[in-house]
Amino acid sequence: MASLTLPSSYSTSLSSSSSTCLFSSSCSSLRYSAFFPKRTRLPSYVNCEINKPVDEKPIIPIINDETLPAFLQAKRLQNAVTSNNTKLKIFSGTANPSLSQETAWNMGLELGKINIKRFADGEIYVQLQESVRGCDVFLIQPTCPPANENLMELLVMVDACRRASAKRITAVIPYFGYARADRKTQGRQSIAAKLVANMITKGGADRVLACDLHSGQSMGYFDIPVDHVHCQPVILDYLASKKISSNDLVVVSPDVGGVARARAFAKKLSDAPLAIVDKRRQGHNLAEVMNLIGDVKGKVAVMLDDMIDTAGTIAKGAELLHDVGAREVYACCSHAVFSPPAVERLSSGLFQEVITTNTIPVMDKNYFPQLTVLSVANLLGETIWRVHDDSSVSSIFQ
Repeated sequence: MASLTLPSSYSTSLSSSSSTCLFSSSCSSLRYSAFFPKRTRLPSYVNCEINKPVDEKPIIPIINDETLPAFLQAKRLQNAVTSNNTKLKIFSGTANPSLSQETAWNMGLELGKINIKRFADGEIYVQLQESVRGCDVFLIQPTCPPANENLMELLVMVDACRRASAKRITAVIPYFGYARADRKTQGRQSIAAKLVANMITKGGADRVLACDLHSGQSMGYFDIPVDHVHCQPVILDYLASKKISSNDLVVVSPDVGGVARARAFAKKLSDAPLAIVDKRRQGHNLAEVMNLIGDVKGKVAVMLDDMIDTAGTIAKGAELLHDVGAREVYACCSHAVFSPPAVERLSSGLFQEVITTNTIPVMDKNYFPQLTVLSVANLLGETIWRVHDDSSVSSIFQ
């Protein structure tokens, strides 16, 4: 049987960086650098001041402890970090232990001890190695590939906490698998997103915390409260450091379904203009670009999507943008699924940079020079504190 072993702590070094904000005066209250004003070096990543990735490792904006993020200045969090908070427990599954460790570290806590094993036939065994009786438990486990394995592991973890008399169980799902099957577009199709939501609810979870769901309607599939975290603040803060003139920017939606997401993103980038790629899907993971609505000639195009799977849609969109005169093309997404042949398409020279977050761990074989990975650990940590303290979560993004 193989078991999960998590590191006890991170070693850190300090560095500093500066950024130029792209936000207009009307959006001054949305300066997301207030959440992440300084940066701290974390393992396996390099400072975003370095233009070229070192050893083709992804880049991550980091925080310096000279000036704490705004939420760390709150008295309630200072007290929680400096005291032994025994009623808040964070456990990690095997899907993304580095994000879990980083989140706990940023919160000033340690991950709970848990034993996760696989039997010879693939069955999952979970045992909590510390008491959670009467505790507020958060289980960090994205349902990324292998989706079925990670989903089942999450359900078994929830069941273990329920049977150990946890007071409240929150399933923290940075990437919610099966979210694309959220409606019936043809006859005799399943709505798997609702099925998975039912499984998590019936399994014993009391709340769900998810990042950038494929569609907002997925929140309604759960019969328990859902906190929807947006990764836009992290991506916006990084784009602000690129020192691109706001007059040269245009935000591009790779399809009609992402227009609302791209419009909200453009407003926070000095109310940048919006362009839309019109495409016709021929089948699953297959797309054909037909037309472009908007002007991108001579501009820096920022393509925004919630996830990149095979990269067919976004690559064809980038080809069209270059054909009509875009100077540079950036690709931004929250979830880097990167199913083959995504890496080949993204590293083919179409993109100046591919910006994503670490909601899904990026395997070594999927690193390429244009890849930049941003951390959502601080964002998750702040959200977890607010859920634990029964404080507002939506105010983070206002």
